[in-house]
Amino acid sequence: MIKILNSKNKNFYHELDKLLSKRKSKIHSSPVSVKNIIKDVKNNGDKAVLKYEKKFNKNLTIVPNSKLINKLIRGLDKKVKQAIDIAYKRIYKFHSLQKFRNISYTDKFKNKLEYKYLPLDSVAIYVPGSTVSYPSSVLMNAIPAIVAGVKRIIMINPGLRGKQNPAVLYAAKKCKIKEIYSIGGPSAIAAVAYGTKKIKAVNKIIGPGNAYVAAAKKEVFGIVGIEGMTAGPSEVTIVCNKFSNPVWIASDLIGQAEHDSLAQCILISKDKKLISKVRYEISKQLKEIPRQSIARKSLMNHGILMHVTSDKKIIEIVNKIAPEHLELNVSNYKSFTSKICNAGSICLGKYAVMAMTDYNIGSNHVLPTNGSAKYSSGISVNEFYKRISYINLSKKGIESLGPSVITLANYEGLAGHARSVKKRIRRK
Repeated sequence: MIKILNSKNKNFYHELDKLLSKRKSKIHSSPVSVKNIIKDVKNNGDKAVLKYEKKFNKNLTIVPNSKLINKLIRGLDKKVKQAIDIAYKRIYKFHSLQKFRNISYTDKFKNKLEYKYLPLDSVAIYVPGSTVSYPSSVLMNAIPAIVAGVKRIIMINPGLRGKQNPAVLYAAKKCKIKEIYSIGGPSAIAAVAYGTKKIKAVNKIIGPGNAYVAAAKKEVFGIVGIEGMTAGPSEVTIVCNKFSNPVWIASDLIGQAEHDSLAQCILISKDKKLISKVRYEISKQLKEIPRQSIARKSLMNHGILMHVTSDKKIIEIVNKIAPEHLELNVSNYKSFTSKICNAGSICLGKYAVMAMTDYNIGSNHVLPTNGSAKYSSGISVNEFYKRISYINLSKKGIESLGPSVITLANYEGLAGHARSVKKRIRRK
């Protein structure tokens, strides 16, 4: 049965910590190491990549046939194409507003300081394939890179036995991605990190994947960049009250649970009756979805229904959980928003449902999970910039500020630093 916690109980926080930690340990534990696969690809390139594709995905090619790609796209349902078009337009619009302004500053000594945002040269987007396909993931990862001005965007997407999903391919075409590779898993991560004869290495790898992909990304970090956050199994926390619709709330929880058996769905309410109604609706609605076995495992193993007695405690608990998605399904959500600082994204009011933000609202759905919202943010245009400082010192500037630098350098025992400044100061 789905866990029920009451904040009045003495061991409430202990039980909550226990449940959250149990899931975290499952996410962090990896059944096998990916080091050998990465080493193999690093040493043997395309040959090793193809070996793992044949073994794990019955795939016989790395670069998909362009004629087949076009054929698959032509056969895609027009309504799906239109839905992707709408999502592209809205995501692009919102992310285009995230562009940064370069800074230029000249001080009283005529020293000039500049801070410029430069796009990365190349990025690889990992888009899950094989058993599931997410065209929305293509858009969410590629569009911010496009807005930032990344010159080369490639997509790695393991198709089912080499056959890729037409909606994923259409989304890639919409994003003008010219390089597409039908590969996946740790070997694909290694290939784009180190490069092979067929695949030129990239500067950064982003995008969701299973535990093996996540482990591989961590392994190659330093050779390439990866996201500055943990993007793991999905999460939603919903705050609701006696006026909330239990049918809607249950469907929101199930909608998140169907992602993954390790997904975590949490409900927090001051109203016990609502919690009981939602619990009933969950058992009823689970029978109505195709992925009910996955959703059921998620809810039974990691779902939590919490009765919390005050708004103050609710805010404290939400900040402790730091959920990927937070739905404030209450009319007085403004009293919560200024005090909640740990969440990937926050949906405000009864109509702002997390499922909408996964597709075409415009905000990004690649968000920090597993408590990492305490120190990181979701994918944005910023993810695809590097920042460089430019310093132009005047003669007066070094003569005026140099002596204090010499003092600090000598204090820190860095005589070479002090001498390099001293040699530039005019002798008096």
